[in-house]
Amino acid sequence: MTLADILDPLQQPLVTVLDTPVSWTEVLGFGSGALCVWLVARQHLANWPIGIANNLFFILLFAQSGLYADAGLQIVFISLAAYGWWTWTHGGGPGTSVLPVRSTTRTEWAWLFAAGVAGTLGLTLLLSRATDSTVPFWDALTTSLSLMATYGQCRKRVESWWLWIAADVVYIPLYAYKELYLTSLLYVGFLTLCLIGLRSWSRDLAAGRREDTVVPV
Repeated sequence: MTLADILDPLQQPLVTVLDTPVSWTEVLGFGSGALCVWLVARQHLANWPIGIANNLFFILLFAQSGLYADAGLQIVFISLAAYGWWTWTHGGGPGTSVLPVRSTTRTEWAWLFAAGVAGTLGLTLLLSRATDSTVPFWDALTTSLSLMATYGQCRKRVESWWLWIAADVVYIPLYAYKELYLTSLLYVGFLTLCLIGLRSWSRDLAAGRREDTVVPV
């Protein structure tokens, strides 16, 4: 049995939505992606392995749809997931194994912004010249925003949710344009979960700040 024999059933239509066939890959990506974001909002460690499975499904889906930057992005996400998994369990510092929620520093914002602009411009140029992508700029922009957000998620920076929200606002119409209607719907759900996650992490950040300002008697 070859790899193609294993992957081919995943790419077969399962249902039809708005006269467009929806594959097993898209359905499994839908389910694992929604579960992953819900677990992140709850700061549950299981989000990392579930997220890796989601990335594998999306590699197949996006490569089929000509979203090459998004397909390649999933490989980077898998590497970042391994880093985030380790950081969440070992990044709390002396006396604790839990990484607390923190705000993004000005220095982090500066290099994230610079990396985001450079990444978007570079990927747009690459996709325009080296692929048949019909949406090179939007593919590049969402890739850069997602990488910035994932870094923040790995470090438990509360502002990472705002970056995910910005990415989702672009992803929703982009996937609908590419006729990935179920995935577009998934990102509507992601957007809602991001708002929930932002509120939850903001509360934890505020609680942590109150604890830091308590003066021992």
